[in-house]
Amino acid sequence: MADKLNLQKSFQMFEEAQRLVPGGVAGIRRPYNFVPGEYPIFFDRAKGSHVIDVDGNEYIDYLCAYGPIIIGYSEEEIDAAVYEQIRNKGFCFSLTQPIQNTLIQKLTEIVPCCDMAAIVKTGSDATTIAIRVARAYTGKLKVARCGYHGWHDWCVEVKGGIPNKFYEDIIEFHYNDLDQLEDILKKHATDMAAIIVTPVGHPLAHEVEMPKPGYLEGVRRLASEYGCVLIFDEIRSGFRCSMGGASQYFGVTPDLATIGKAMANGYSISALVGKREFMSVLADKVFLSSTFFPNSDAQIAALKTIEILERDHILDAIHEKGMYFAKAVEKLVSDSGLPVNFSGAPWMPFITFPKDETGLYKKLRNEFYTHLIRRNVFLQPYHHGYICYRHTKEDLDYTINAIKESLDEIKPLA
Repeated sequence: MADKLNLQKSFQMFEEAQRLVPGGVAGIRRPYNFVPGEYPIFFDRAKGSHVIDVDGNEYIDYLCAYGPIIIGYSEEEIDAAVYEQIRNKGFCFSLTQPIQNTLIQKLTEIVPCCDMAAIVKTGSDATTIAIRVARAYTGKLKVARCGYHGWHDWCVEVKGGIPNKFYEDIIEFHYNDLDQLEDILKKHATDMAAIIVTPVGHPLAHEVEMPKPGYLEGVRRLASEYGCVLIFDEIRSGFRCSMGGASQYFGVTPDLATIGKAMANGYSISALVGKREFMSVLADKVFLSSTFFPNSDAQIAALKTIEILERDHILDAIHEKGMYFAKAVEKLVSDSGLPVNFSGAPWMPFITFPKDETGLYKKLRNEFYTHLIRRNVFLQPYHHGYICYRHTKEDLDYTINAIKESLDEIKPLA
């Protein structure tokens, strides 16, 4: 068994943080979302595919800041472009800098549904304005949703502090279940404003799902048939499945799409993109404004990231690395004889333990991820990981071996 990590500084900082911040750290980064007592709570620095915590422990990181790190941490070419903008021109103004037009023109060339775009900051910003646009365009109220779409009132999973009326017109459906979606649309045919769905299924703490043959095409057909706006939430899949996202990869074009995360390799930017007839309501019918939305630092980072992704064929390399990793891990999982699943190949690897009546899955999950983090592999028990460009073959091979050893460690418990 690998030795327990020294995390003394992390724990001390967390104790201090709890006096300063509700919960100590924000949301999904809290210790109960990992294995409490085994995972670090504070990182100090990162480079490439590796992160180092405040105690000096170094990890191969597959969480990639929950998705934004598509190339690698501390990418000098991207950071240099941002530094130059800050030093020579500045980035926060009362009016808009020209870089807005350059970036959005590039998006129109890349994303299949993009005639126009609205630049915002977070995934939640983008999905929420997408719903506002859909309701304004259709004059309808209800929304069918599938997937995680952020923290705003209409979509957040934890309902504390939110009146029922803020989400009572949001109807959830299951990924890859076309019949259920059609039943919802039939029931609310006269008042359905939008369908919003993640084109790659990634329900909270569950296996990653790819669309069944004909599923996305069926969703597209139903949206057109019932006169509602089809929104693809591509915050995770955009600039990862392909340059044009999952819609390009799977060949199904929505009316609107949200993009972010990998768009700028860690800088805070997202966007709502879409067809002109829908996006045009933002010109006069729908209000959207923020002090920081037009900031050019993240826009510069996005343009440079996109340049590198295209120039160096980054996504082809990630696909190849992801398939190599998946093939090896799938064999380990199959050979282990354990109740364990691997999903998300090639972009979003996730090792999960299916629920059982005795609750054994919880023990297996905690023990597996304990052994894995002690081997300095940073994956999350409740959230899929990511493959980035800077993951080397040595990283992948080390991780594959660490997964094998961790599975072997938990076999006596099964």
